[in-house]
Amino acid sequence: MKALRRMLDRVEPHFEKGGRFHALFPLYEALDTFLYAPASVTRTSAHVRDGIDLKRVMITVWIAVFPAMFWGMYNVGYQANTAMEAMDIAAKSDWHGWLIGLAAGYDPNSIWDCFWHGACYFLPIYIVTFAVGIAWEILFAAVRGHEVNEGFFVTSILFALTLPPDIPLWQVALGISFGVVIGKEVFGGTGKNFLNPALVGRAFLFFAYPAELSGDTVWTAVDGFSGATALSLGAAGGLEAIQQQLSWTQAFLGQMQGSIGEVSTLAILLGAVLLLWTGIASWRIMLGVVIGTAAMGLLFNAVGSDTNPMFALPFYWHFVLGGWAFGTVFMATDPVSAAMTETGKLAFGILIGVMVMLIRVVNPAYPEGMMLAILFANIFAPLIDNFVMRANINRRLARHVNG
Repeated sequence: MKALRRMLDRVEPHFEKGGRFHALFPLYEALDTFLYAPASVTRTSAHVRDGIDLKRVMITVWIAVFPAMFWGMYNVGYQANTAMEAMDIAAKSDWHGWLIGLAAGYDPNSIWDCFWHGACYFLPIYIVTFAVGIAWEILFAAVRGHEVNEGFFVTSILFALTLPPDIPLWQVALGISFGVVIGKEVFGGTGKNFLNPALVGRAFLFFAYPAELSGDTVWTAVDGFSGATALSLGAAGGLEAIQQQLSWTQAFLGQMQGSIGEVSTLAILLGAVLLLWTGIASWRIMLGVVIGTAAMGLLFNAVGSDTNPMFALPFYWHFVLGGWAFGTVFMATDPVSAAMTETGKLAFGILIGVMVMLIRVVNPAYPEGMMLAILFANIFAPLIDNFVMRANINRRLARHVNG
């Protein structure tokens, strides 16, 4: 490691102002600060010492996603291997099949076969996401003359995990480009965007290429196999249709079809524990989403409907279906695009919970809803904070006058 440190120090002058590669300084700085802690320190007379910084925050969130990511890779492979066995398909003939054949087979009862099969789908998606996204980050950093921000580590993995496994890689590149450039960089970069860039990219793909992002044929990585998600089953036949395919426990564990990293509520909760323990994620936002979802679920159950079976679906089923858990833990708690005030965070979460239920239940044409609910709440986050601050100011003024 000392040799690597000496090498980086030796080439650094070439990337500084006046050097041959000064335009690539953001790339050098990103690699240097990823491998080593920055040498810069605060030099003013009064400052606060703290062990946390943006890089540590982002890396903690990145690590918190790992349980959902690893389970997602296994589940993608398990669903595909099970479908291939049922369809009597011995092996895949495309480039995925070549990768799978390098280290595993197609046995649905083999943990390694399932994990490696899923990894051969997820890792290319993540590599394309990271390579294209970081290229945009470096380009904008070079033009603006500032450092590459570590925030993309989180954006890249969240975006990749919200995709179906068999999505074309060129669409992955297009989606993350839209999310980074339009969702963040045009507003000035990390800290200045008002929408979650991972969700912006995912929403763009959903509306631009709905055939590859929705329907019954995109969730299992086997050509010709059609299988509906649990939410699609619920929209068509209610709770009874869902329970014919899986139990609540199976849904909680993640033994079902869906986006790569969104299927296992248990794995997502493991990440939530880390984020809450470190204080990085807001428990008020998570609690607000739970309250909003449960309240609307109970309301719909009480109202009922003769034509829409989703009205009768208990709220606790919504907790384990679709992207609800993933969105609640990793997307809604984004500190940049969420509400900033403590009371506002609770209201922000409640708004998400209410909106996701309205979209899932009242709009049967789109049975998911979590992505759009969070983006909708992102737009109203500044207004929520403004109301909270005005209320606090008025309360203090009234206390001062009465006192």
